[in-house]
Amino acid sequence: MKKILIATAVAASFASVAHAQSSVTLYGTLDAGITYTSNVGGNAQWALGSGTIDENRFGLRGVEDLGGGLKTIFTLEQGFDLNNGSQASAGKMFSRQAFVGLSSDAGTVTLGRQYDAVHDFLAPVTAVGSWGGSNFAHLGNLDMLDDNSAIPTNNAIKFTSANYAGFSFGGTYGFSNSSSFAANREYSFGAGYQNAGLRVGAGYQQRNSPNVNSKGASDLVDLSGLVDVPSDVSFRQRSFGAGASYAFGPAVMGLAWTQARFDNFTGSTASLHTNNYEVNAKYNLTPALGLGIAYTYTNGAAGDFHFHANQVGLQGDYALSKRTDIYAQGAYMLTSSPHGDLIPAVIDNGSATGVSSSRRQTVASVGLRHRF
Repeated sequence: MKKILIATAVAASFASVAHAQSSVTLYGTLDAGITYTSNVGGNAQWALGSGTIDENRFGLRGVEDLGGGLKTIFTLEQGFDLNNGSQASAGKMFSRQAFVGLSSDAGTVTLGRQYDAVHDFLAPVTAVGSWGGSNFAHLGNLDMLDDNSAIPTNNAIKFTSANYAGFSFGGTYGFSNSSSFAANREYSFGAGYQNAGLRVGAGYQQRNSPNVNSKGASDLVDLSGLVDVPSDVSFRQRSFGAGASYAFGPAVMGLAWTQARFDNFTGSTASLHTNNYEVNAKYNLTPALGLGIAYTYTNGAAGDFHFHANQVGLQGDYALSKRTDIYAQGAYMLTSSPHGDLIPAVIDNGSATGVSSSRRQTVASVGLRHRF
């Protein structure tokens, strides 16, 4: 009897050790507010918005220590509309991320649906990828920096290096999962450097024929009303850029340049490209109260047709606790072209987004955000 009790105690101790070496965390963000969007169908739009700064989401993140510095990791993350409970992407249970992989002192390899290197290395030095959220995305989010609107890569294998004295790098490859190897594949690579308050990032992403194969690396690309692309037309999408930010005391300032290109359309020589030049800054007046501002100038061309856009955004954010904050923010965009042709303004405003019926658009939101 005594031996049985000892064996049971030993087994229980091993079970508790194993349990301590693995964990699963439930996390998420809830973001809702009253939003105003001008020039939607020629009228002002008032709405209860969902995900003005951060898309509403919940997720599971897990890790198991395998010993010798090797770990198994996974993430399952779903986006949803807080107002009606619907999925952010119809038919996708984990629309934001769903991957599993191994992590060691040399780096991390993961497989599944996940964000690319432009999102990982370049976005964090911009307003949209750090403190600003969707209102601060560049024209149409064609450079895919806003992860509330950007599309993660399907069928992807991803490598992220360890941190080498502040330097890190990584890349993704999304398989087409088709006998036509290049039809709807995607790849990206990027690098970053951090030291004290300095952060530098750069990245490149390419999607081939995202409309051709529905089970491929890329979901259908939404060009936000700027360009109408039939579902049976293939094309190439590229986005790349570089930027830097510097934090000193309660302030952080950033500069970034990105370019988005769409070309190789089926049976056409048509092309579209945009250049975005951003400057942003945030200052914490107190540990709880922060103020942010960002300005982006965009120029672009669709064939021989050229256009411009100017966008400025402001944000005030007050932390009620470590997890809950209230915010007021807004953005204004003005587009133009040398010949006076209409390029519609479009500012991402969460679930209340609407392409402007003119070349001007203003959005404003007052909201509450909670993280868990």
